[in-house]
Amino acid sequence: MPTLDRRTPPHLITLVLATATGAVSMNVFLPSMPGMARYFDTEYAVVQLAVSLYLMATAVLQIFIGPASDRYGRRPVMIACFWIFIAGTVAAIFAPTIEALLAARMLQAFSAAGMVLARAVVRDTVGPAESASRLGYVIMAMSLAPMVGPLIGGLLDETFGWQSTFLLTLVFGTVALAFVYLDLGETNAQKSESFTAQFKAYPELLSSRRFWGYTLTAAFSSGGFFAFVGGGPYVATEMLHLSPSGYGLYFGIISCGYLVGNFISGRYSIRIGINRMMLFGNLISTAGLVLSLGLFAAGFNHPLSLFGPIFFGGIGNGMVMPNSNAGIVSVRPALAGSASGLGGAMQIGGGAVLAVVASALLGPDTGPYPLMYVMLISSLAAIASTLFVMAVARSVGRAQ
Repeated sequence: MPTLDRRTPPHLITLVLATATGAVSMNVFLPSMPGMARYFDTEYAVVQLAVSLYLMATAVLQIFIGPASDRYGRRPVMIACFWIFIAGTVAAIFAPTIEALLAARMLQAFSAAGMVLARAVVRDTVGPAESASRLGYVIMAMSLAPMVGPLIGGLLDETFGWQSTFLLTLVFGTVALAFVYLDLGETNAQKSESFTAQFKAYPELLSSRRFWGYTLTAAFSSGGFFAFVGGGPYVATEMLHLSPSGYGLYFGIISCGYLVGNFISGRYSIRIGINRMMLFGNLISTAGLVLSLGLFAAGFNHPLSLFGPIFFGGIGNGMVMPNSNAGIVSVRPALAGSASGLGGAMQIGGGAVLAVVASALLGPDTGPYPLMYVMLISSLAAIASTLFVMAVARSVGRAQ
């Protein structure tokens, strides 16, 4: 147990817990979605809104969380957001209707403060390359949440019902809030003069080609994963006939890949550079998706045909995200919070759209192909975005 002291930079475990809260909230209930549709007597597409509305709310909130932290500080904004998240989680546990549950999920989206402000806190204290390395280790550690979350959620769902998955989320979020309160001091040494002044910084960020390159790379790379989050449970349960716990077990394969990718980022980003790490990661992801499509086309309709190759998608995503996010907050270091919020909003918003598209295209007779094609197109777009930012970097003489 580390010594918690707000006078020193936050411990890695504090940043991990803060960041992982959103991942737990996103992933732990996924195996319950088909059962929740039966519980509320509604269509799966309606329950899937618990994913897409959560992502959309996360995107909108990030636009405000970043500037608020630049104005008022990282610490008070994160603590306030975590209290709202806890209130939303309690509401989800006792939701009497699907509409009430969806509203509670939007309150849970305030957990976005964990990832947004963890990025800004890291950038407050270290340089760009070291930011990518440290974020790699943070995300590597917090990737245990999506690795074991769906498995635990599936087991809880089968044993106690879907409400138990939200109870687990409540416990996790409460522990994270305690660590943040006790260990996170204020790292923003240059607070802006007004809240609205930070929004005036958005045009400066949006005029940066490098900001667009890093943001689009992150958006398309994470978009493939969010498409899988939206459509994967349907493919796994309705087409591949997995139980909730079975889905959670196989989902761990992807999370293991994500863990490996983040370890690679933490180990080699400083040496290789963030741009080349993004390119290598996107190429690995694309190769995995092509392999999965080939296996299904050859008639191998087995869960491993879906989850096995996407292990490489997890590796690629783990390599891309720490480096693209380090790039986003390094374009204008003085605007790290705003850049983190705006960039995060754009990538999560894109992911929400892809999650809806993937779910809408899937049906009893489609097979897994609509989901796989959406993910493949997103991965190819991420490669193009990375090549763009590399070309911009060369034109301005940046070695990254």
